Parts: sequence; structure tokens; C-alpha cells
Amino acid sequence: MKRTIVIPLLLLGHLVMAQFNEKPVINLENEDKKFLNWGYFLGFNQMDFKFDYKEHLGPNTDILVDKSIGFNVGLIGEMRINEFLDLRFEPGLHYNSRILGYRGLPNENDRLRELKSTYINFPLLLKVSTRRIGNWKPFIIGGGSVSMNLGSNEDSLDDNSTGTFRLKKNNFAYELGFGIDLYTEYFKFSPSIRGVFFISDELVPDEDPNSPWTGNINAMYTRGIFVNFTFE
Repeated sequence: MKRTIVIPLLLLGHLVMAQFNEKPVINLENEDKKFLNWGYFLGFNQMDFKFDYKEHLGPNTDILVDKSIGFNVGLIGEMRINEFLDLRFEPGLHYNSRILGYRGLPNENDRLRELKSTYINFPLLLKVSTRRIGNWKPFIIGGGSVSMNLGSNEDSLDDNSTGTFRLKKNNFAYELGFGIDLYTEYFKFSPSIRGVFFISDELVPDEDPNSPWTGNINAMYTRGIFVNFTFE
């Protein structure tokens, strides 16, 4: 997780220093004056789960999550409100895979459940920027989103008794992040880091109320860090 954050920050610092100059040549001087702006983003993510247990039986009974690096890709539509505020719609695809680990189950095949998630995300965000400084401009961004998990298995008749962990297909989240706009000669490049926090319970419990996989879970929520590179 630390490397996921530190590497983009080092890259961001290098790009900012490259753009900083006492008397810079101003690139794309009228770029931010358009009422509508379009672009796309590429990036990567790391997702986790937050569990709300019905009964906390001790740290040795907590569910372990083996996280991996996924990828993001999507489009951007931006509407200018004023010099400092923009409303953004960023539909995108976010893929990630997580493995849940259950300690204490006698059968080795029952101890692991792999959850492959493909989220189609529809966020509506407010971007708040500072005044442009030469060829760069810091910003913060936040808002809400609706996500559809294509790998949820919500409608499956199988559950963990046959090896299928089920999640809800439709979910709600809020997003908060920061980044910097860098104006090159031909396009605007914007690296950013964003936290994504689901507020809707994703769990579809097993049919057996005493299931060792879902019986002690009251709710579970995705949370993640997204690193995006935007081109406009």
C-alpha cells in the first residue's frame, strides 16, 4: 500500500519541478475557459474490504484480505462553473481481484475465496482548483458515485457451500482526492490520488444463517485507493 502511494507522489513531484520556471512559456492558455471539456483517464487501484461483524470473537477469527493491484480506464466530461469550480462526470471501468482468507476451517479448499470484481462506475464530482500558477494548478476533488459490479454473482443460486461468494451488483460510494493539472504544449495532463469508500453493504449472505463464511458478517464495504492519469 505504501509503494502504491509513494511512487505516484515521486512522479508527481518530478513533473511539478519540470513545469516550474521563473518565466514559463504559458501552454494552452485558453484551455480552462471552455464551458465543456472532454478527456480520458488511465490508472490503477488497490481495494480492500471493511467488515462489520455481528460478534467480534477475537483477532484470530477476523477475515483476512489479500489485496492486489487492479486497473482503471474511463472517460471524462467536464462542465466549467467558474475559474475555480468544475463539475465532472467520469464513467469508467475498475477491475480488481481480492482473496478472502478464513482461518480455522478444517477443509483447506474452504479457507480461501477469490472475488474478482469489475465495477462500472458513474461518479459525479466537484473539482475545486487554485488559481493557475504558470503551467500547473493543484486541485481537490470529491463527490458521490454509483457502481455496478459485473462480477457480483448476486443472482447465482449457488453460495459458499458450493464455492461461490456473492456480492450485491449495485452500490453507492463517495470519493475524495487531490491532484495537479500540468499544462503541456499539446494537452493537459493531470495525475491524481483518490480514496473511494462504499456506503452500501455489498454482502449477499449464504442461505445457511450459521455459514462459516458469512454467518458472522453484518455488513461489508469496499474501500480503495485509485491513482489516475488524466489526459484532456
